[in-house]
Amino acid sequence: MKIENTQAQMRKGILELCILSIINTKAKYSFEILEALKDSKMLVVEGTLYPLLTRLKNSGLLEYHWEESKNGPPRKYYTITKKGGEFLIELNNSWDDLSKTVSKLILNN
Repeated sequence: MKIENTQAQMRKGILELCILSIINTKAKYSFEILEALKDSKMLVVEGTLYPLLTRLKNSGLLEYHWEESKNGPPRKYYTITKKGGEFLIELNNSWDDLSKTVSKLILNN
């Protein structure tokens, strides 16, 4: 078994939490979201990000609007919805519980 496969699965499991957290306070376009993930050492490719953004939008957790760009075509900026903010709170609570549980298991064994 390759560690890279397991690491990729772990990252995929928390991507929704990370993306919603990134756009929670300020609208961002996809490149900014990718950069924030990369800056945090969360390696994600565009082929993973775009379907996830679409799924989050279709679930009503985020929305987008278009803005003109000085450096090229218009950009699609994503913002979190009220429903998305509530879901983010639930995800953060779940993450806290899971993180504490895993830490307890690792430290006690």
